[in-house]
Amino acid sequence: MLFNSYEFIFVYLPITLLGYYLTAKFIKNEAAKIFLIFASVCFYSYWDINNLPILLASIAVNYAFGRCLTNNRSKKVLMVGIAFNLLFLGYFKYTNFILENINYLFNAGIAMKNIVLPLGISFFTFTQTAYLVDVYRGETKAYSKSDYLLFVTIFPHLIAGPILYHRDMIPQFSQAERYKINYKNLTYGILWFTIGLFKKVVIADKLAIYADRVFNSTADLTMLDAWGGSLAYTLQLYFDFSGYSEMAIGLGCLFNYTLPLNFNLPYRATSIIDFWRRWHMTLSAFLKNYLYIPLGGNRTGHHLRNIMITMFLGGLWHGAGWTFIFWGVLHGIYICINHLWRKTKYTLPQWMNWLLTFNAVNIAWIFFRAASFNDALNILMAMFDVNRFAYPYSKFLAKYFSVFGNKDGTLIITDNLLMLIGFVVLSVLVLKKEIIEKFNVYLTATIIAAVLFYTVLKLSSVTTFLYFQF
Repeated sequence: MLFNSYEFIFVYLPITLLGYYLTAKFIKNEAAKIFLIFASVCFYSYWDINNLPILLASIAVNYAFGRCLTNNRSKKVLMVGIAFNLLFLGYFKYTNFILENINYLFNAGIAMKNIVLPLGISFFTFTQTAYLVDVYRGETKAYSKSDYLLFVTIFPHLIAGPILYHRDMIPQFSQAERYKINYKNLTYGILWFTIGLFKKVVIADKLAIYADRVFNSTADLTMLDAWGGSLAYTLQLYFDFSGYSEMAIGLGCLFNYTLPLNFNLPYRATSIIDFWRRWHMTLSAFLKNYLYIPLGGNRTGHHLRNIMITMFLGGLWHGAGWTFIFWGVLHGIYICINHLWRKTKYTLPQWMNWLLTFNAVNIAWIFFRAASFNDALNILMAMFDVNRFAYPYSKFLAKYFSVFGNKDGTLIITDNLLMLIGFVVLSVLVLKKEIIEKFNVYLTATIIAAVLFYTVLKLSSVTTFLYFQF
């Protein structure tokens, strides 16, 4: 079940909302919590019920380790718990990747395993690993079974984040006001959900048409096609993932829960360091607090090494492939260069900082998206080959962005043009949470009604979110 589907919007969500608040009103808050757990489990099982035992096993084992660490803050227990999570994630996500490389290096001929990657495994594994570390550090204690279950399974974040932290989320479950209808939160929730849905359906899915055509056919691209394809994917990934994250935030608001902001205008960053403070912020926080700092952070003389290890593992977390690893390493190199540049005390104009940062990020995304290094190199060579500026004839660009189609030559407002208009509106008007919260309630209602109506009309073809594969 996808957030951008009729069955979710018109069936699952209304039933879950009504059930949650009615259970709290006529029975008790604890029962409403149990109902939301049940609804979240049903949401997850809708994808593939065979994945449910995997999720529940992970929760049961991590909860048990949390209990043990509460009673005995043993480093050995912590290490066993972390090892379990890493092996758990590694088996499902990296077994075939490892076997492929063994076969390549040693011509071993080992058959690939028939392993289906459970949805959301990277997110709920990281969420629980952070919990175990914090219990060991004495920053929290073991929670009740229902609180812990809801923390891990709450459906807005379960499949693709944002990564939740127990210290921010679980205390909300015991607050009585979370179980009473709050019309302000309902308004903000619908607004956030609508913005995210619009980003996904109207912008990201339209950009995907062009990006997919370029990345699926990388031979003999023109310079314009190559740049157009790379920029299309750069924007598609942002609008797709930030759209999901904002839909998750909106869904949390509907149930009176506050989920963390995951993006803060990352493509306005004026350095790579600044970019990672704005992009997928919950993952950045995890990598910093639970990997970079434990490695020594910048307190030792090896902070550049620690950066490279962190980004290498960050790339590996995203996918079992060398292109993902290279993407992570490339960003590690970027960050190291950024730190070394700061030591020179030499400054560039802000527009130049932005231009360099955006293009560095755009180039790195090519390896993130490409099916192989060869495809990535094909696109890069086309981007910087002036001899291919307009020859051979552009395969995709003219057709994709054409707004003239009638025989009489009249202007047609295509979905692609609407997508571009939407991009401008969202980039200029809808910037931050603080701005959204200052909207006049009547203006908000009007915007919600108009945008939601238009977006729902575009749900004829439902597509998955890009981060589901991670």
